[in-house]
Order: sequence, then C-alpha cells, then structure tokens
Amino acid sequence: MEGPDKAAGLHVLMTADAVGGVWQYALDLANGLRSEGVRTTIAVLGPSPSADQQAMAEAMGASLILTGLPLDWTADSVREVEETGRAVARIAAQIGPDLLHLNSPALAAHVPFDVPVVAVCHSCVATWWQSVKGGPLPEEFVWRTDLVAKGYASADRLLAPTLAFAQATAQAYGLVQAPRVVRNGRRSAMLGRQEPGGDFVFTAGRLWDEGKNFTAIDRVASQLAVPVLAAGPLDGPNGTRVDVSHARPLGCLNDSEVARHLSGRPLFLSMAWYEPFGLAVLEAAQRGCALVLSDIPTFRELWEGAASFVAPDDERAAAEEIERLLHDPEARAAMGRSAQERAGAYTVEAMSAGVLRAYHSVLRCKSPTSSLEGAAA
Repeated sequence: MEGPDKAAGLHVLMTADAVGGVWQYALDLANGLRSEGVRTTIAVLGPSPSADQQAMAEAMGASLILTGLPLDWTADSVREVEETGRAVARIAAQIGPDLLHLNSPALAAHVPFDVPVVAVCHSCVATWWQSVKGGPLPEEFVWRTDLVAKGYASADRLLAPTLAFAQATAQAYGLVQAPRVVRNGRRSAMLGRQEPGGDFVFTAGRLWDEGKNFTAIDRVASQLAVPVLAAGPLDGPNGTRVDVSHARPLGCLNDSEVARHLSGRPLFLSMAWYEPFGLAVLEAAQRGCALVLSDIPTFRELWEGAASFVAPDDERAAAEEIERLLHDPEARAAMGRSAQERAGAYTVEAMSAGVLRAYHSVLRCKSPTSSLEGAAA
C-alpha cells in the first residue's frame, strides 16, 4: 500500500446499503483500510442493517450512520435521489471527512460536495438491462440511467471491480475513459462447526434479482439427484419476488453460516446473466469449492482455467456438468484447488491497496498546491 505515514489520519465517508454485496464490500474495505490508518464512516441507505450486520461493522472498525434514506435504485423519482444526495452532503459537512466514497454514484448527479468524490461502479440499471433483457430501456430506467451518467461525470475518480464491467460501463455511458479497475476482495469468515463433505450444490446471492437467473438454477435442481441449497432473500426491496419449486431455500444467512455450508466443499453454481464481480463465487472459491459458472465476460475474466462454464440459458448443460463432477471426485477436487488458488489473487489487502491508491491520486489532484487542481478522471 501507500504506507501508513501517507494514510494515517485519513477519514472517509462511504455510502452503502445493507441489502446486497455492497455491504460486504464496504465492511471488508473499511477493515482493510483501518490497517493503513484510515478511518471509515458508513452512511447506510435503505433498510437498517440487522443486529448481526451492525455487530460485524463494529468489529470491522467502521462507524455507522443509519440514515433511513431511500436507495437510489428503489427511489420513485429523481427528487428522491436528489434529496438523498443532499442529505449525504449535509452529513459530510457535519463530520468533515477528507474524501467521499460513493457506492451509489447517482447521488452525485445534482449535488455538489465540498470534498473529493471517488465513486464505484458496482452495477447499474443500464448495464443490467443490456445483459438481462436487451433492447431500449423502459421509461422507468431512463431517468435512473441519466442520474447515474451525471453522477459518473461529477465524480473525481471512477472505479470498477472487473475490466469487463469497466468496459461495459464505458460503452453504456459513452465515457471517454473507462473506470479504473480495482478488483474486489473478500475476507474469509471464521468457522465454528464445520460441515462434513457431502454431495450437494450451493448457490447464494440476491435470489430475487432476475439478473442472478435463480429460476434457471431452480429448474436445474429438478434434474439432479442431489439437493440444491440456495442462500439469500427471495423478496427484494423493490417488490420483486422469485418462487422456488425444486431448490431448497435457506433464507438470509450470516457470513459464518454461509462459510459453514461452504466448508463441506459443495459444488457452487451460478447461472447469472449479469454479475459485475460475484462475491459469492469468491467465497466459494476460497473454501475450495468446484465452480460451475455461467459463461459471461466477468466470470471468464476472473475464473478462466479455474471453473467450468455453461451458457446461462443451458440448464441441461449445467445439470450434466454437475453430474460429471459428482461422479469424478478427482476432477472435482482438482477444480476446487484451482479455484482456491485463483481466489488468492482477490484479497481484501489487494482491494484496499488499489482503493487507497485511488484516494491518494484524487487527493493529490485536489490539493491547493497541486498544478492538477480540478482534474477529473
């Protein structure tokens, strides 16, 4: 990293929500930055985090501000997003951070901030629609996309977790320069009781999100003799719901519960149409699970040579590949070892180092003594 002497005393205000992977990202990053002397305050948007989530944030060294403000992607109007942005600006004015880290770039669309802004492109409706549906955006997505575009233009630096998603973002928004790639990392959760090895399939994530393509996984489950366990919510905060007929839903599990299931080294399956990174895949790989993944650019970029790939709409191929691995323990174990080795490149330390470099580059540009005053990404 840049070194503790360069980061010591730095205070970052970060936005996050407790609904999906951004929460894990924010806590892991806050913990990684803490070791470099960076203090992180997280302004939580949307539903309040659970008691377990709040306890984890405290353990990670992050201070929480529970705002109750609407998420930009569930807001009903431009005005709601603007009001949330102004509220975050007021929080920044009150606590005086050195830098604002936006995990919801749309908040910067119409709101000036008094500190430098680093925004992370985790996902957006424009790239989601392109991957999942295709064709012209529906009207309800047009104004959201416009806000995100303005937010991207207002940020001093844009980051993305994969090159594939950075390029898709640049294309969707006509960016002159693609976001800088800083790959996500994930800490390994502490294990209590360990599951014995067993033949089952595991998947995890926001199951209600159509981009995760859980309905395909549910149909794959109907073709298998082993159970398919699915961790994650079936109902989304935007009113979306997915039904389950064949897989076994586990509901929302905390990190240690997910780790316990993965400790048995099940086959991990993702049939996602849209996945800018995929933290659940990384968690499975860290535990040595063999990966069967949809053949999409981000998964190819991250896991080529360490996973099996199937088309997201080819349920028969997914079932056949799972059956093949179930009947070939040596191949399954070898694939699990390859995934675990690859996961070693996607660490919290590497992520934190990349983000901290971005912070320092922006702060240097914004320094009154710098000839690069006012420069943007």
